[in-house]
Amino acid sequence: MERTQSRPRQGLVILYTGKGKGKTTAALGLVLRAWGHGMRCCVVQFIKSERGRWGERLAAQRLGIAWHTLGAGFTWRSQDLAQDRRKAEEGWALAQAEIAGGGYDIVVLDEFTYPLHFGWLDPHAVVGWLQANKPPELHLVITGRDAVDELVAYADLVTEMTEVKHPFQQGVAAQRGIEF
Repeated sequence: MERTQSRPRQGLVILYTGKGKGKTTAALGLVLRAWGHGMRCCVVQFIKSERGRWGERLAAQRLGIAWHTLGAGFTWRSQDLAQDRRKAEEGWALAQAEIAGGGYDIVVLDEFTYPLHFGWLDPHAVVGWLQANKPPELHLVITGRDAVDELVAYADLVTEMTEVKHPFQQGVAAQRGIEF
């Protein structure tokens, strides 16, 4: 059997959105798969609190995966939306550096749809910057509900998670190792 010539990798823009559970889980599954193949991975989280001891963050530390958690927590509980906006801007500046720096094969922008949806970051400016600066071989994965149209149009792959049934509806609280 003749082997096909190796082609340069084409970096994809992958968007996981929707109201169902599994967006971050899917993105982190890709990170684990990529890490297993020796790819350099980076995760930037925009909403989760930087004080959180999330299971995925603990695993990333053990695996040596670059991980940045920059949020103040879930915005519907926020007492200071101006601070949340500043944190989103800081997170975007860090994400831009990680994306353009060329040090990674895959970068995940977890919960990145929220700063765009809330108007904290300009979707046109963000997509324009990505089009001009994302290295062609870099895989970029974006997660979060309420993805703006500009992001959906820009992405190569869009998956919408749909909630059909969730244990929370039956009074089951979030569980360590499953939801966090």
